[in-house]
Amino acid sequence: MNAIELKHIHKSFGTFAIEDLNLTVPQGTICGLVGENGAGKSTTIRLLMGALRPDSGSAAVLGTDVSSPAFRDTKEDIGIVLDEAYFPEVLSARQVGKVMAKTYRRWDAEQYRQFLQRFDLPEKKLFKDYSRGMRMKLAIAVALSHSPKLLVLDEATAGLDPIIRDEVLTIFNEFTRDETHSVLISSHILSDLEKLCDYIAFLHQGKLLFCAEKDSLLEDYALFTGTAAQADGLDAAAVVGREDQGYGGARCLVRRELVPLTLTLERPTVEDIILFMVKGAKKS
Repeated sequence: MNAIELKHIHKSFGTFAIEDLNLTVPQGTICGLVGENGAGKSTTIRLLMGALRPDSGSAAVLGTDVSSPAFRDTKEDIGIVLDEAYFPEVLSARQVGKVMAKTYRRWDAEQYRQFLQRFDLPEKKLFKDYSRGMRMKLAIAVALSHSPKLLVLDEATAGLDPIIRDEVLTIFNEFTRDETHSVLISSHILSDLEKLCDYIAFLHQGKLLFCAEKDSLLEDYALFTGTAAQADGLDAAAVVGREDQGYGGARCLVRRELVPLTLTLERPTVEDIILFMVKGAKKS
């Protein structure tokens, strides 16, 4: 069973539209959803959670159509963290736990307490007095404390310092050691996604440019750095994006298999691939 299946999703908002979105996240994997601001990441997540209805197409989570009445029960198996944590400001973390115990059938109070300790969150301090980083950590603790099978995370690591962010990524990685667990995470911190994810899905202006295994991406593409004349001599089909530099230099993202073996190539990062693809899309 796939954790997530979006098929031929269309959704229009005036001048912006999600167009023919097809996205599959296999069970037991972590998929990173990337794209510029306004590319459609948060809209995709809202469609996935049934908060928005598509104009056409279908969405299923953990084998359940999100438009069906049965999806209400399926939500018990989903832990979600949005780009802002929404809890009543007058509640403390301890009181949030009591509310969640009445919300989720499988709420684990002891596990929640352990996450509060692990994240160094004061149990009696009011939510309104939490920093942004503390608010995000509280939301993550809640999402993980009701035995979810799927985590849906929209900029969940935003506002966290590097040490806590690394710890949170480790927790997400531990989560998917259970083969029935899966994660969809959107983030602007591409180095986090490169460290964490099995798959990368790239949205650009409402269109999914690719969804591929991370390791395959890093093998299929390469960076070429040389003179502008050398870049001009490359097969046009090989060049995904190009950046002309000073003193007659050029740097290109290329499809490795279409470049002569005699050229020296560098291994790209996920960020390199995304940035060059955006540059290439703007020029086309």
